[in-house]
Amino acid sequence: MRQTDQAGKPRRRRLRRLVTLWPTMVVGALLWVLLWGDLSFGNVLSGAVLGALVALAFPLPPIGTGATVRPGPLLHLLGRFVGDLVLASFQVAWTAVVPRRQARGGSTPHGALVSVRLRSDSDLFIATTAGLSSLVPGTLVIDLDRPSRTLRLHVLDIAASGGPEGVRDATQDLEARVLRAFAPGAELTRVGLAPYASKTSAPHESAPQKEERR
Repeated sequence: MRQTDQAGKPRRRRLRRLVTLWPTMVVGALLWVLLWGDLSFGNVLSGAVLGALVALAFPLPPIGTGATVRPGPLLHLLGRFVGDLVLASFQVAWTAVVPRRQARGGSTPHGALVSVRLRSDSDLFIATTAGLSSLVPGTLVIDLDRPSRTLRLHVLDIAASGGPEGVRDATQDLEARVLRAFAPGAELTRVGLAPYASKTSAPHESAPQKEERR
């Protein structure tokens, strides 16, 4: 009986290892589809397989976070991200016609660097927020000060983004959606976020930060 249990342990460990690969496979499939620009079954399958192979060949140490998944906030996060992605793509395309706008007396877009301080101390949630921010056209994370949890972003058109305050508010709102979708309840309580609270129902979330920026 003991020999059977001992023989089954390696098999269970391999099974658990395969189960933990699914996030890497999803990310690999997404990146592969974006790279080829073609959403097809073959590209999705190839990206998932490559993601799994990379994770097996170069295993990373566990992050050590009690992340969870809330379907409602996750759908909200994805929906807002897709909306921001589409809107930013049109804005960047419009910025590409700047010479014509200048010829007609239009204003010239100006880029800027904006520092945004995040709430969470978790490497996972900081990296997720930074990655999603960089995926939106017109915004690129160029630096991270880990001790102060501060992202430094380059914005293509600072005026169209609502100025530095608009960039900070948008980035912190994105982080809040990430935390509500994935962070455990203890983390949400620590940073002062309610899982399903809106900005109108929790005005105390942004007030201290705005006073600090002043």
